[in-house]
Amino acid sequence: MAEVLRVGSRASRLALVQTGWVVARLREAWPDLEVRVEPIRTAGDASRATPLAVAPAGLGVGVFVKELEAALVEGRIDLAVHSMKDVPTRGPEGLEVEAAVPRRADPRDCLLTSAGQSLEDLPRGAMVGTSSPRRRAMLLAARADLRFTDLRGNVETRLAKLEAGRCDATVLARAGLERLGLVDARAWTVPVSVALPAAGQGALALEFRAGDERVRGLVGAVDDAASREAVVAERALVRRLGAGCRTPLGVLGTVDGAGRLALEAYLVSAGGREGLRERAEGPAGEAGAIGVRLAETLLGAGAARWIERGNAAADA
Repeated sequence: MAEVLRVGSRASRLALVQTGWVVARLREAWPDLEVRVEPIRTAGDASRATPLAVAPAGLGVGVFVKELEAALVEGRIDLAVHSMKDVPTRGPEGLEVEAAVPRRADPRDCLLTSAGQSLEDLPRGAMVGTSSPRRRAMLLAARADLRFTDLRGNVETRLAKLEAGRCDATVLARAGLERLGLVDARAWTVPVSVALPAAGQGALALEFRAGDERVRGLVGAVDDAASREAVVAERALVRRLGAGCRTPLGVLGTVDGAGRLALEAYLVSAGGREGLRERAEGPAGEAGAIGVRLAETLLGAGAARWIERGNAAADA
């Protein structure tokens, strides 16, 4: 009888494509493994009409993962596949999410317009559709004349709203566009000099019960050390700062061929008028400590005032 692995996924097209990619890698590593995918609808999927900025208190924290984590805790699935950027840095007791990280896709953002314009090419006062405080603040830091409107929904829905004229531009993660085959002439990749991504953007999270050594062994076969170390550093920084999903914070870790990790963080005021940009580096094996050290540098430079305002907005 074949060994069975029950894998939970959000039911959106992108989530299922991502989960399918992970399943394919697991089957390559373990040819005798039988993998069953269980689509699960999350609170985030059920509240697409409500921008997270004005959602009820607490809804925005883990909004796309809570139901999957509950299924893990209850033993209904053995593994959950998430977009890493959706997973809070402090999760439920007894679950692990940083033990194995598959090779990361391009972590950068893409600006999308009907004509494929760059940020510089957008007309003065252009309307950008995004509900992300990070994207808004960083784009304002580069172009103070831009205006913004909330835009939620899955990738296809947001692109349809763009084409319908709801906004002049929108911003999406390049990784999701690549996985859906939607990187085309409309997409302009935003340089990291303008906007750093959210922690974990472009990476997939493989979450399982901490005591499940069988699953730990299975997912270990698809782990990419450089991707994992970068993500561990990014999440350690966010955790130490106490930053939430409303904090205009970007962070990106990269590991070079010599095993050195470089970590850069960019924290911006909501209006884009002030910002802190700091960097730290060290051996990739010390990823967590590097993240904490860079967070301490930011706090020493006065980061707390923007983090507190972002968390207050989330609780409002």
